[in-house]
Amino acid sequence: MGIQERKEKQKLEIRKLILDASMKLFVEEGFENVTIRRIADLIEYSPTTVYLYFKDKDEIFTSLHDIGFQKMQEFNRNLASIQNPFLRLHKMGENYLHFGMENPEYYSLMFIDSEPMKKLALEGCDEWKPGDGAIQRLKETVIECIEKGYLEKEDPLLVSLSIWSFVHGLMSLAIRERMEKFVTQKEMLLPVMMSSLNWFVNNIETRGKKQKYFPLGDDL
Repeated sequence: MGIQERKEKQKLEIRKLILDASMKLFVEEGFENVTIRRIADLIEYSPTTVYLYFKDKDEIFTSLHDIGFQKMQEFNRNLASIQNPFLRLHKMGENYLHFGMENPEYYSLMFIDSEPMKKLALEGCDEWKPGDGAIQRLKETVIECIEKGYLEKEDPLLVSLSIWSFVHGLMSLAIRERMEKFVTQKEMLLPVMMSSLNWFVNNIETRGKKQKYFPLGDDL
């Protein structure tokens, strides 16, 4: 490896170090309470070094936010091959829950913390580009389901909101440790959440009423 390659590798390593430390502090102490100096102390570098990579903690937060959506997109790579929109809708829900359970810190930052929305408001921007893209893909799938008779003919935005609210509710309960009120064994959290998703999807489908597309708890 040449000198230039080593330098680039070191830059990437330090950048990752800053992002990992920032995520830890944002989760444990809250965005408002974290400073660049605090991040620098954790990684044992000077604040000047952190500023070489990010202009402020807002930029660090935005980078983590965008990385989170990139990670979630990786979970959805299998969607394009699913022709049936109703089955694709169900897979989107499964992928969403898998992503959240495997990346709780990113999920919290993306969908629970208020900071991304505050930042957009301060910038006078009404576009939440990564989130808007995910919502649009959900809405397009819902429209296709309605057109093919899998869902009732309702406002696609309303249906999309209802579906997202359901899976987000499951994830929020799990991340905020409220799911234990329903599931006492931690290893059963995801299976029970998946079973709950199956129940929900089975009951919103209209084309084959009474047909059970996906297994419930007793079938696991």
